[in-house]
Amino acid sequence: MSRLAWTLYNALQLLFTLLWTAGWICLALLVRLLSGGCHWPLRMASRCWAPGLLHGAGARLEVHGLEQVDWARPHVFVANHQSMIDICALFRALPVPLRFVLKQELAKVPFVGWYARAMGMVFIERSSARSSARRLRAAADLLRAGASVCAFPEGTRSRDGRVGAFKGGAFQLAIEAGVSVVPVAIEGSGRVLPAAGFRVRPGRIVVRIGEPLPTRGMTPHERNALAQQARAAVAALLGEGRAQ
Repeated sequence: MSRLAWTLYNALQLLFTLLWTAGWICLALLVRLLSGGCHWPLRMASRCWAPGLLHGAGARLEVHGLEQVDWARPHVFVANHQSMIDICALFRALPVPLRFVLKQELAKVPFVGWYARAMGMVFIERSSARSSARRLRAAADLLRAGASVCAFPEGTRSRDGRVGAFKGGAFQLAIEAGVSVVPVAIEGSGRVLPAAGFRVRPGRIVVRIGEPLPTRGMTPHERNALAQQARAAVAALLGEGRAQ
């Protein structure tokens, strides 16, 4: 009976997730059309869509370290990645409109892809270095215009909770735009919604924001060293949580 109950619960969760997401995206696209800008549609994601999905999943969100960041400036936020619900957690935790760096495949997903393209999200085609470089340059222009960008530099979701190697693209972007990199550690999301399948379990998600890493004076050739520094900072933030 317990297994049957969880199966029914997850089926209802999936239905709720699809309907909630489609509904808010349609409304956000309408607001985008009427307002001519991305500010309010992006705030709808952080204030309506994301908290609705977190609440529906029974996820309790805790945020630490907001005081570390000057939120009036643009930044590149880099986070570890355990679950699709990480995007909800970051939309809700970080008090600025966010553009995410996403895999090109997501551009083809109905509703999600439509919203992401309309909001100016950055799509990376990993099989094409030339295309990725062009899109990273466009993302650098976003940062110079005052927008903040969020990336998962591991490139994929971790299935065991360990932080993988960080790829250099997001760090080159920060260096070229001259903005700081902010390490962000997400803990607990993989237990709420594991990387494989769709099995929601209520639980706590903790977002810890680290001290910004300056990029002033750095060259693109130093991006891998910056990536290693950011990965170490994220791993340290996760270690702080486990020590509590």
